[in-house]
Amino acid sequence: MMLGYLLGRAGIDTVVLEKHADFFRDFRGDTVHPSTLQVMDELGLIDGLLKLPHQRVQKMDGKFGDTSIRVADLSRVPTKYPFIALMPQWDFLNFLRESGKQFASLKVMMNAEAADLVWSGDTVAGVKVNTPDGPVEIHADLTIGCDGRHSVVRQRANLELTEIGAPMDVLWFRAGKRLGETENLFARVETGKMMVTFDRGDYWQCAYVIAKGQYEAVKARGLEAFLDDVKRMAPILKEGVAEVKTWDDVKLLTVAIDRLKHWTRPGLLCIGDAAHAMSPIGGVGVNLAVQDAVATANLLAARLTKGRPSEDELDAVRRRREFPVRMTQAMQVMVQNNLISAALSPGDRPLSAPVFLRIISAVPWLQGLTARFVAVGVRPEHVQSPEAARS
Repeated sequence: MMLGYLLGRAGIDTVVLEKHADFFRDFRGDTVHPSTLQVMDELGLIDGLLKLPHQRVQKMDGKFGDTSIRVADLSRVPTKYPFIALMPQWDFLNFLRESGKQFASLKVMMNAEAADLVWSGDTVAGVKVNTPDGPVEIHADLTIGCDGRHSVVRQRANLELTEIGAPMDVLWFRAGKRLGETENLFARVETGKMMVTFDRGDYWQCAYVIAKGQYEAVKARGLEAFLDDVKRMAPILKEGVAEVKTWDDVKLLTVAIDRLKHWTRPGLLCIGDAAHAMSPIGGVGVNLAVQDAVATANLLAARLTKGRPSEDELDAVRRRREFPVRMTQAMQVMVQNNLISAALSPGDRPLSAPVFLRIISAVPWLQGLTARFVAVGVRPEHVQSPEAARS
């Protein structure tokens, strides 16, 4: 949607495909970081966006065993919007879609599932799409795969993926929240267990972290045992977890970290999770995808007015974005190896916060550095793509 908005704004005839009838998918990434808020500001959309219901996070606190620490403080980040906006992703997507209706060159097709690629020799010439009215073909100078970590576009293009791996999966669920109930603590780590909670205003969004591949073992213990663990780790959820009535209320997120060796074929480009799946660590995935979209429009919008870009021109997006992706994934792997893997290892030993986190908690300016990495990221993008004249 972000790339569609940017290309439509530039006067490029663009079709965005969404396979569902709406954007309503629970347990998506709902963290809109300062880097994305800055992009919305540059597009003149920030005031409307921040009128949507959201919560603001500045300080990230954690508890390791009995020790409380502060991991990051966004108030120390020199940015125009020093907070993370917690906002349902469907609200963000709907806002972009509604804002994009001002551009005659942008069309959004709902209930339209990209099923395969259209080829002209070795060049991708568009997509085959399943719609309620039957299959159709959409021909295009450029096809861009933004269809996530299980990308059909990527598979059909036979692009090679490098698996980096992750030691955990995540169980997402909602817990009820009483009026006035609040808590700044977002991460709780005990021996063999880890949990993250986000205050979403009228409910708690919860992520219970488990060792990779252990979902069936957790289920085998029973829902009651699982919820007892939750209540022990987060007493504030004691009443709210009553809303979790069956395992259908708990969603499994299979965590992956990977990236493509090549993001392109002639006539084709992959960006976002289709090019590089991120761990949920830091909640950066959505925001990295937005940065990819901004870079793509910056590099290709003007070129698209002249027809299909060459593969080398398309590869400029990878050359621009691969370094930030690699750096972010390296940081996620460091956290996995030095914190999460150790925390999820079974045992009876008392758990203490790693030394590097205790140092960060003790030195406030370091909390600004960690916050900047999460909030702004490596080499953030700014809107430089053209805006077509409108009558």
